[in-house]
Amino acid sequence: MRDDTRLPTSPGFWRSPLRGPWFTSVLGLVLLAGITVLFVTGLVSYAAYNPDLSPVNDKTPDKGILGFYLFSWPTDPHWLYRVDQGVHVTLGVTLIPVLLAKLWSVVPRLFTLPPARSLAHALERISLLLLVGGALFEFTTGVLNVQLDYVFPGSFYPLHFYGAWVFFAAFVAHAVLKVPAAVRNLRRLRAQEPVSSQESAAAPELVSPRPDPATVSRRGALWFVGGGSLLLFATTAGQSFDGPLRRTALLAPHGGPDPGSGPNGFQINKTAAYAGITAPETDEDSWRLVVTGRSGTLRLSRAQLRELPLHSAALPIACVEGWSTSDQWWRGVRLRDLAALVGHDDPPDVFVESLQRRGAFRHAALRANQVADPRSLLALYVNGESLAPDHGYPARVIVPAAPGVLNTKWVARMTFGETR
Repeated sequence: MRDDTRLPTSPGFWRSPLRGPWFTSVLGLVLLAGITVLFVTGLVSYAAYNPDLSPVNDKTPDKGILGFYLFSWPTDPHWLYRVDQGVHVTLGVTLIPVLLAKLWSVVPRLFTLPPARSLAHALERISLLLLVGGALFEFTTGVLNVQLDYVFPGSFYPLHFYGAWVFFAAFVAHAVLKVPAAVRNLRRLRAQEPVSSQESAAAPELVSPRPDPATVSRRGALWFVGGGSLLLFATTAGQSFDGPLRRTALLAPHGGPDPGSGPNGFQINKTAAYAGITAPETDEDSWRLVVTGRSGTLRLSRAQLRELPLHSAALPIACVEGWSTSDQWWRGVRLRDLAALVGHDDPPDVFVESLQRRGAFRHAALRANQVADPRSLLALYVNGESLAPDHGYPARVIVPAAPGVLNTKWVARMTFGETR
């Protein structure tokens, strides 16, 4: 079976002259750097949701020791989440051609016989299955989330979070075993373009014993992979910018033309219609904000909120899908002033509830440091105009550096000193 060139278990089945340790090592080292950045930015993004603060924020309640690194999310710099998640999503999409090329370059190893020559070799093969399966799972669920296509079973948050830990554990184990050899291969073979006996000795299962004639050099193949990554970067990165660059983000759901014009003409995620928000319940005569704290409960109309001291802050909106806006000019009542109205001179945590009746983040908890920041507002206006229904009219939360889903729209109730 191993010698039958019609079967993938035979070295002769794989005829491409491009495969070899030099090509594989270059791709592997690029992925080593890129995936490490992806993992770190992903963990940081997860911390931004403050999952230890409240069960309503925690989408992975069984994480156990995997949450060892979590920390209180800061409000400075105000663009922190925007940059972190933008890098995470854009880099993830950009690395797809590199990942596919790397998997193509090593596919003969998946069919090597015998499948396990020793216990150590068997463990290495199992780690490879976790590595390849984990990589495909993480990149696939990430791309589907960016495209808002939730076709996978269950919630994106736990699937992507636990999958990342499984994948990265296998990735680290593989890197420890393979990086020294990859560096040696590059140093020894970087000047060699054709397949050589030296390469065959270094990785006999990758180098074809009967290669087809070469139609492109290995460096040319790398340029092709790099061009694919550059194309994906160019058609994704624009979702983090306003103006003409946003129109280049053809692969991002928020990369098309701006939604309308005027002060409310900037990107949104969920519309009022999607959230089931109706005009009668947001009408100024009927809507009331219920604020509860140490000294009791207040019911405030929008007119009464306008009579309170109003403050302004220039802050962006940034979402887990990677898209973001530039700074918008928000105006409203400081969260810490609302806390003081119900007896909290030192701002505590707050539990915020929306008129929205369904969805994972119709409720959200904010930490005391977020409430205390003078830029954290219950916004009534944006860019000099009342909020549009899709931007959260009659009132929404806006907090520096917080993920978009924690900037609750259509706010109905705020309970200070409680996070549930």
